[in-house]
Amino acid sequence: MIKKILIANRGEIAVRIIRTCKEMGIKTVSVYSTADKDALHVQIADEAVCIGSPKAMDSYLNMSNIIEAACQTGCDAIHPGFGFLSENPRFARLVIGCGLIFIGPNPETIEKLGNKSEARKIMIEAGVPVVPGSKEIIKDVDEGKKLANDITYPVIIKASNGGGGRGMRIVRKEEEFEDAFNAATSEAKACFGDSDVYIEKYIEKPKHIEIQLIADKHGNVIHLFERDCSFQRRNQKLIEEAPCHMLKDDIRQSMINDAIKACKYVGYDSVGTIEFLLDKSGKYYFMEMNTRIQVEHPISEMISGVDIVKQQIKVAGGQKLTLKQEDIKQNGYAIECRINAEDVERNFAPSGGKINFLHIPGGRGIRVDSAVYTGYEIPPFYDSMILKLIAFAPTRLECIKKMRVALEELIIDGVKTNIEFHYLVLHNKTFIEGKYDTGFFEEFIKELEEQSGELI
Repeated sequence: MIKKILIANRGEIAVRIIRTCKEMGIKTVSVYSTADKDALHVQIADEAVCIGSPKAMDSYLNMSNIIEAACQTGCDAIHPGFGFLSENPRFARLVIGCGLIFIGPNPETIEKLGNKSEARKIMIEAGVPVVPGSKEIIKDVDEGKKLANDITYPVIIKASNGGGGRGMRIVRKEEEFEDAFNAATSEAKACFGDSDVYIEKYIEKPKHIEIQLIADKHGNVIHLFERDCSFQRRNQKLIEEAPCHMLKDDIRQSMINDAIKACKYVGYDSVGTIEFLLDKSGKYYFMEMNTRIQVEHPISEMISGVDIVKQQIKVAGGQKLTLKQEDIKQNGYAIECRINAEDVERNFAPSGGKINFLHIPGGRGIRVDSAVYTGYEIPPFYDSMILKLIAFAPTRLECIKKMRVALEELIIDGVKTNIEFHYLVLHNKTFIEGKYDTGFFEEFIKELEEQSGELI
């Protein structure tokens, strides 16, 4: 049994993990940068250790400081949360090499699936459908142009070790290719330290569907159904829902079967998510696998009744899954809105500062995952997400209505937020009908601009 965990993260995910650890009787150690000395995750953990200055490279990405903190405080495991070092195979190896448990999949699996071009090859071998594209890294512009012409435009150039929309460029004609290729490789190098890219056929305005999976070290794999994550701005998710309202039962089951098949093929042994793109004709394609807990995991917890973090900790400790697939029932609908400190009228620019007053909504079916409080100063060094607002109800329409009420009640004074923006989305006819796709954000913004006569 794991007795003491260091959480190598910050903000709401650190708080989320600490809460489950407390339920399980596991001691916790928070790490923090000097900018986070007053953060909630620092205050509610059993112990806290400062690991560096505000810059992530000096603190939350400082592997040696994090592992030293774990060893000095007598931890037997490290939970990486999401982002930062959560999908870094070198960090996972260092953790294991120091005699600690890494709460995530084995480093070899992280490495294979973290490289997007390598993951494509694995999925092809496993018999999972992938988007037509390159089998290897694209070495130069000429090679890329030739392949793009073969698979036909539009294409998308992607960083092999990328994520979060970085190192990606859509190319619609050959004369745009060279500039896009150079921009993608430069951004990939700057963001991920690796300029390798690959090319895929660009699927126009698909649905972005992901399957939540849990696997143990004994070959058992279960799923917690799917999430619809199609509402995105520049490849960053803003609203997620579970299950996907528009997914036909036969496609859903086929998608789930392929996700489980892929997990078993790679010997996956932790919590993870396989993401698919669903085109207008009903065909779906593997996009990537996230070898960590996801930001949007709460909505899967709400419809399944399963604590994903608790299961993640158990399987990391070597326990067999006690959950059987037949015992997990999909119940109701859940929606998550990511509430960010950003100025919508200034193209969603980050808006840090002090929260002068905070009122959190509540009531039946409302969940808030957050790490902020009245008087908290949002530091400018990290992600702009303030909290995740989650609504759950028996039907999708009831869930939307419940979320509207929660958004009306949510007050965050002192910083600009996207609360009103979410409220407007939840009154949009296309969203209410569930007919939105990954291109919906731009259409919605255009609609708002036409109505207001102003640029957003």
